[in-house]
Amino acid sequence: MPVRHHHRKTPVTILAVSIGLALQMGAAAHAQEAAQTTESGQTTPAEGTVDTLDTVSVTGYRASVERALDIKRGEAGVVDAIVAEDIGKFPDLNLAESLQRIPGVVITRDAGEGRNISVRGLGPDFTRVRINGMEALTTVGSTDQNGGSNRGRGFDFNVFASDLFSQLIVRKTAQADVEEGSLGATVDLRTARPFDYDGFTLVASGQASYADMGDTTDPRVAGLIANTWADGKFGALLSVAYSERRALEEGSGSGRWARGTSNNGFNPASPYAPALSADTFHPRFPRYTLMEHDQKRTGVTASLQFKPTDRTQFAFDALYSKIDAVRDEKYIEAISFSRGASQNGKPQTIVRDGVVENGALVYGLFDDVDIRSESRHDEWNTVFTQLGLEGEHEFTDNFKISGKLGTSKSEHENPIQTTIIMDKLNVDNYSYDYRGNPYSPVIDYGIDPTDPNGWTLAEIRIRPQYVENDFDVAQLDFNWNISPGFRLKGGLQAKDYSFSTRELRRSTEGLTGVPMFTDGTRIVPMDLTEQASLSGVNGSPGTWVIPDYQGIADFYDIYSNSGPFALNERAVNTRSVEEEDRGVYLMGEFSADLGAIPVSGNVGVRYVRTKQSSTGIATASGTPVATTVSREYSDTLPSMNLVAEITPDFLIRLGAAKVMTRPGLGSLTPGVTVNVSGGARTVSGGNPNLDPIRAKTADLGFEWYFDEGAMLGLGLFYKDIESFIQTTRVVQPYSASGLPASLLDGTGAGVNDDFVFSVPLNTPGGELTGFEANYTQPFTFLPGKFANLGVQLNYTYVDSQIQYLTSTGANSFKTDLTGLSKHSWNATLYYEGERFSGRVSATNRDDFLLQVPATESGFDVHGQTGTTTVDASVRYKINDKLELSLEGINLTDEPQESWVQNANGQLPLDYSETGRQYLLGLRYKF
Repeated sequence: MPVRHHHRKTPVTILAVSIGLALQMGAAAHAQEAAQTTESGQTTPAEGTVDTLDTVSVTGYRASVERALDIKRGEAGVVDAIVAEDIGKFPDLNLAESLQRIPGVVITRDAGEGRNISVRGLGPDFTRVRINGMEALTTVGSTDQNGGSNRGRGFDFNVFASDLFSQLIVRKTAQADVEEGSLGATVDLRTARPFDYDGFTLVASGQASYADMGDTTDPRVAGLIANTWADGKFGALLSVAYSERRALEEGSGSGRWARGTSNNGFNPASPYAPALSADTFHPRFPRYTLMEHDQKRTGVTASLQFKPTDRTQFAFDALYSKIDAVRDEKYIEAISFSRGASQNGKPQTIVRDGVVENGALVYGLFDDVDIRSESRHDEWNTVFTQLGLEGEHEFTDNFKISGKLGTSKSEHENPIQTTIIMDKLNVDNYSYDYRGNPYSPVIDYGIDPTDPNGWTLAEIRIRPQYVENDFDVAQLDFNWNISPGFRLKGGLQAKDYSFSTRELRRSTEGLTGVPMFTDGTRIVPMDLTEQASLSGVNGSPGTWVIPDYQGIADFYDIYSNSGPFALNERAVNTRSVEEEDRGVYLMGEFSADLGAIPVSGNVGVRYVRTKQSSTGIATASGTPVATTVSREYSDTLPSMNLVAEITPDFLIRLGAAKVMTRPGLGSLTPGVTVNVSGGARTVSGGNPNLDPIRAKTADLGFEWYFDEGAMLGLGLFYKDIESFIQTTRVVQPYSASGLPASLLDGTGAGVNDDFVFSVPLNTPGGELTGFEANYTQPFTFLPGKFANLGVQLNYTYVDSQIQYLTSTGANSFKTDLTGLSKHSWNATLYYEGERFSGRVSATNRDDFLLQVPATESGFDVHGQTGTTTVDASVRYKINDKLELSLEGINLTDEPQESWVQNANGQLPLDYSETGRQYLLGLRYKF
């Protein structure tokens, strides 16, 4: 059900003219340098002089920076890298937090830890991740306000400890030998291999991690052992990483903002009550939040390498990672403001006083308010495994074949997600006040919130859920060096991907059929309650009573899966997608002189055919029906990357390509609801016939490597996103949907009847433009110890205008892509001495949108406030084998703030703090 739209011209022609002019301008300078160079490529020294070269050994963080620049400089496309100078010495504890140091990369956090990345304004679903050359996907669980369990294509980086990896590469331009699927970037993660080390290597490290908000100390340990035998023909490696992390997250939430009918749905019983209209907003359930996170992460890598001859080599890699998490969420809130009259909420609630500012009731004093206390307990884990075998053989000096075979699986289980709720009814003298800091409202519940007496059991929610992702990959490539200036590459790839998810729930989450307590009431006994206490967030209360999760779970045997606690499939989250991707590519790599300017690069094309089968539980005439829809589509994706060496140290890059990203997994489900009532015919839900999101891209980059380990760069990028995916309405015959005709059985409707479809559709996209500036330099020119200093700076600007639609298909807002920060920057100052080293890093991203248009009626957008985080580390070498380290994370205690916005301004949604983290460590290398 695609929506047609016009095509726009890409600026490839303009960029080509620009690079041509730059080539001509640099030709004379390059020719003059070339005249001083012999045929062997060595510069001829002045007659009678003798050059003596000193060997300089660069180690530590500066060495990793130089190696990353070498990778960037040697690639034909636009690439950025982060390299661990040695195992267990990644510059950050979390892979996402390391990636945010790269220009154009910003991250989202969960419980204070990096989880997902966005590249150049394009969110996690637009970014592909490969581990050891094979695509993979990992998913974890989360709080509801952070998206819950991941059921999309976005990669959750917090599954892995950074100690397991030696290199990260972010490929921002496409080329034919890198498989399709990304509009933003392809991220390559690489684990260590034995041939990376010189003979026997043993490394062990340990850290004690202290979290200041929770006042907890937890361990982190990592180790690696590797060796080679038989004159370097065989090698083996094993690495292990284990960590524990207990984090406290505290904050507040408004539960969104609502408005009612006359007098805003309240009962103005006091002459001091403010004049409220139907357009006045109020918080739906203002609350304090306390979340206790307890997670354990275990990772293991193993690698075998075999090189029987100089022309043949094999590598086998295995990766295992498991994250186990227990999370307890504790809330106290006023639930009346989100209830209608039938639920004993408004208009029974009496407004005694209040203040309206910018169309919102930011202060209120109320009677007859129902207070709610919640205790939610989650236990979840994700297990990721990957096995990969690759090999290559050189038949001649100019021709070789390589192959790859592998499988990966991510299994996320959330078997316990239980919320127990108790209420205290008809409370007087309740008040909230958002007039000071709106993210730290002052709330007075009108009662002693620590008193366990008089709380009524209200709900028991049980919602276990599961997500599984599998990849099977087989690939065969050839590399043919046809002539000194031209190399031909090609290959075949078969990739099978499967996704499945399940969620179970009670048929009713109320107390129907649940027996009374022993005293014959719903009043929660004192011994089935406990206390929750905030430590760092201003406001009142600091402590309140909550239901005792374990006590009530045991008392009622709520996990019996029988009687009132029997669980049923939840149709919307019981679904699967299977994809068979078959690709072939051909790419030429070349190097030649354009006048006096060396030019190199690649030009190629990739063809891929996607067979897709989506399964979900549709509801037709109230009856659930398992439904499967299959489809097939293909893409031809040309790409080009050029590098011009204006001088030996000044490069200009030009890239252009067609790219695609497959639709989001949640949008593809055929789990629709079909309704036929009289003349009304509607279908709502997913759309398994969505086309991929396709785009044309162009990049122009300038890089000046003006000194050893130094670079000044500017990159311009443009993406013409041909379509976007939004949920909206379209009227069309049922037969055009691709849904099975059997769903209409018994409805009286036919496949040729027009239906109103409220489903995700391919809608017109938009243009995305931006630039990146990058400066890296060691200050070796400074005197004395100052020569050990160095700096890394980058800044990214991204702009995109997407036409968003309302649920009826009408134009809504034309604004930024969700997840896009217009401005972002990173700054790192480092020092690398013989014994002492250190660095301090600051990372910033601008405000960004989460949802357009906003879910809340009367608001335009839902967004999140930008952040600036500061991290630091220092290391001291006790001797050549032993090193002491101290690290600090989130030193400015940066909070997370989300909001809704309309013409009157912003109103708060959620606020949370996770505090600072300090790590003291010791590392040994033999």
